[in-house]
Parts: sequence; C-alpha cells; structure tokens
Amino acid sequence: MKHGKKYVDSAKLIDRTKLYEVEEALDIAVKTATAKFDETVEVHVRLGVDSRHADQQVRGAVVLPNGTGKTVRVAVFAKGDDAAAAEAAGAEVVGAEDLVAKIQGEGFMDFDVAIATPNMMGLVGRLGKVLGPRGLMPSPKAGTVTPDVAKAVNEAKAGKIEYRLDKTNIIHCPIGKASFGAEKLKENFDVLLGAIIKAKPEAAKGQYIRSCALASTMGPGVKINPAKLG
Repeated sequence: MKHGKKYVDSAKLIDRTKLYEVEEALDIAVKTATAKFDETVEVHVRLGVDSRHADQQVRGAVVLPNGTGKTVRVAVFAKGDDAAAAEAAGAEVVGAEDLVAKIQGEGFMDFDVAIATPNMMGLVGRLGKVLGPRGLMPSPKAGTVTPDVAKAVNEAKAGKIEYRLDKTNIIHCPIGKASFGAEKLKENFDVLLGAIIKAKPEAAKGQYIRSCALASTMGPGVKINPAKLG
C-alpha cells in the first residue's frame, strides 16, 4: 500500500521497534495528525480472550470525561411520557411504530446512537438485521435499553462510547479529536482502559491486554507498552 508524503513524514517520528508510554504515544499521535480536518484519535486493544465463547465476551459502555468531539445524533424508540422526556433531553428523532416503519420502508438511518425503553424492544427487535451490523442495536449492556431515556440521551450527547470485541479479539474505540491535545486524550484513554480492565472475564487466562496501539485517522499507528496498562 502506497502512502502519501504526510504519512511518510509522520512515520519518521515513530520508532517501530519501540513500545511507548501512553503520554509519549499520545504526543506523537497528536503531532502526526496533519490532515486538513480535525482527526479522530483511536485506540486499538488486543485482549487475551476468545470472543467465540460467551463467557469471554468483553463489552460495555463508558462516558469519556472530555467527550469524543463529535456531534452525536440520537434516535429514541419510546411512547408517551418517555417520548416527551427523550425530546426534552435533546434527542433528534423520537418515535415508535412510525420510526420502525421509516427505517424499514425508507432506509432512514440519520442517527449515530439508538436508545429504547424496555417495553419497545419487541418492536425494535424487528430491526435487528438493519441496526445490528451497524452496531446500532440498543442493548442493556451498553445502557441503551433503559427506562430512563433522558439520562441515556444526555450520556450519549456527553460522549458515551460503546466498546466491544471484534472477531479478532480487538477493541477499536475513538478517544477524542487530535485538537483535544495529549492531556485531555490521556484522561479519556485512562477512563476507557479502566473500564476494559474492569470488564475482564473470569474465564480469561494469562495476559489480558496483549497489545495496544493508537493512531489518528490518517496517521501511522503508535504501539504502547501493554505491561504498563494493568
């Protein structure tokens, strides 16, 4: 794969044989974010678990103290007072059967997070094939199936992110924008890693955090020393 001049120049700042401390890695990620837009900084953590086993799943959600830097559009499946509470909290889209029909019939997907009250999940379940592959299916583990929709909307707007294993046992998560600077990104990183470590399954054996790297949207990856992460 051929990389552009900016990427090549950025890669020169990184020693590929070195495992960096978190602060140093974040400094480099911010310096290598040279695109014309505000690049997102992502963390990639490979865990010593087997995601094929139900007792080794790692999944949850956490509110980043400095948010993600992204404007989050929220859709809520609710009726009556719950729908009114969701609207008051700032949800962009609120509905029930009408919203399900809009998604099924018109392919409406103009939202980043979907939240539902528990009594709506029978209805929302029909959208599994549409929302599931996009990571948008409401779930109790992520706090997006809840009777307190106003709280869930507020958290989503404040920078709540979901973390989950992919098929290769890696968690990919944004921790903010390059413009945040290394200090704010470190605060977000610590909260995310703390949540992942806390979510360690009892069935996990051996070294839990196998590897960790971070990179800006267009920048090269920077490897972090996993031994220092707990």
